Amino acid sequence: MSTNLPKISIVTPSYNQGRYLEQTILSVLGQQYPNLEYIIMDGGSSDNSVEIIERYADKLAYWQSKPDHGQADAIAKGFEMATGEILGWLNSDDFLMPGCLSIVASKFPRENSTVALAGRIVFINPDSRPLTVGLPKRRTWKNMLLWGHGLPQMATFWTREAYLHAGGLDTSLQFSFDADLFVKLRRIGEIAITSDYLAAFRLHPGSKTSTMQKIARTEEQLILERYGKGSFSFISRIVRRVRLYNRIKNRLTWERDKAKLREILFS
Repeated sequence: MSTNLPKISIVTPSYNQGRYLEQTILSVLGQQYPNLEYIIMDGGSSDNSVEIIERYADKLAYWQSKPDHGQADAIAKGFEMATGEILGWLNSDDFLMPGCLSIVASKFPRENSTVALAGRIVFINPDSRPLTVGLPKRRTWKNMLLWGHGLPQMATFWTREAYLHAGGLDTSLQFSFDADLFVKLRRIGEIAITSDYLAAFRLHPGSKTSTMQKIARTEEQLILERYGKGSFSFISRIVRRVRLYNRIKNRLTWERDKAKLREILFS
């Protein structure tokens, strides 16, 4: 194992996502990153998830399958066991793009003020066909409160030191615990941006993004009030409706990169 590369710990929370789980696992193990620590926290799935995990058990640092208190709880417990210098989590219906971890290792800034690195994502359909792209946004802490954090969770990685300093995940949240974490990280340091595509985000009817929008809006308002003390509330409701520029930028980037991304995903 190379000692010149930072150890990267990836946690995958899983619950009844057997349809996609193997692709997720292979996308991590297939990175061939020599200093990887991969942890899978299954919530006691009743489908074929455990059978899939067991196929790769000898390549995992740790895995379990038993009831938990939700996704945030599973991820937080995984991070409690993680020993990597750099952390990230990958949901069991998403996957890492080829070369992702090597890019993270080589491009993660070494300045003490930088606490995280975020890259681009490809939105895919249930059959892994690319639909469009998402670009990370470089924002100040206050602009995160106004506009949202602007970071693709599956393509964002942070230092273990910063994660502990920020207080880790708020496991009382059901949907926006990633937003809460990113706001806390940005409050204590810089978040670097890379133009590399690091992960794929799957859109399908059973995903949390599709089924928990009401909870998401409630928790986003809670985060706003928690850190902004309500002072941004009125402005935020207006600003969040003005996202045309970002949609146009994403669309133009997709038109430019779609041929390359299709080749990568189906080569």
